[in-house]
Amino acid sequence: MSEIYEQIATGILEGNVPKIPELVQKALDEGLNANDILNDGLVVGMNEVGNRFKSGAMFIPEVLKSAKAMHAGQELLRSLLAASGAAQTGKIVLGTVQGDLHDIGKNLVGMMCEGAGFEVIDLGFNIEPEKFTEAIKKHQPNIVGMSALLTTTMRAMGYTIKAIEEAGLRDKVKVMVGGAPVDAEFAERIGADGYGHNAVSGAELAKKLVGAA
Repeated sequence: MSEIYEQIATGILEGNVPKIPELVQKALDEGLNANDILNDGLVVGMNEVGNRFKSGAMFIPEVLKSAKAMHAGQELLRSLLAASGAAQTGKIVLGTVQGDLHDIGKNLVGMMCEGAGFEVIDLGFNIEPEKFTEAIKKHQPNIVGMSALLTTTMRAMGYTIKAIEEAGLRDKVKVMVGGAPVDAEFAERIGADGYGHNAVSGAELAKKLVGAA
């Protein structure tokens, strides 16, 4: 790995938000390819963040800092990647379901999915089933991800999947769910394609659902 890629990966791991854009710009100035900077620098660093979070060596505040650093680097590369036609892992629509105002977990999943190369469309929180179906029609994602933190809002996940089915869109997207009260059995019962128990497993599941893992 080029030394600059190692520095970028280390900066992501350290959550060094100010430093990452400088390093990415330096790599671009050296004539390195935007796609390589993303995959060999930013994504390598974020993968290690995921590994450490999963093993308990990193905690949510540190992961958030790393994700912000990743985002800062991606912003510099976004237009270049679009112009080069670089292949993305896929596209995912995320939202916290109707009646639920919690979004920290959903935001973390989004950041980890961005780190895995997905284009993320974040609808926010308290999202009605119809807004999910509208987003599928508009953005044509590979995956829809739903989050709930309250047992009282879990049922909205089932309603949303039913709305997607009734709109004739269910065969066009994979559906994954997550959140504190959710488990794999519930996900299967409501007809979801998978369940992620935390942000890292959510991103890993997203990659599996598009055949990238």
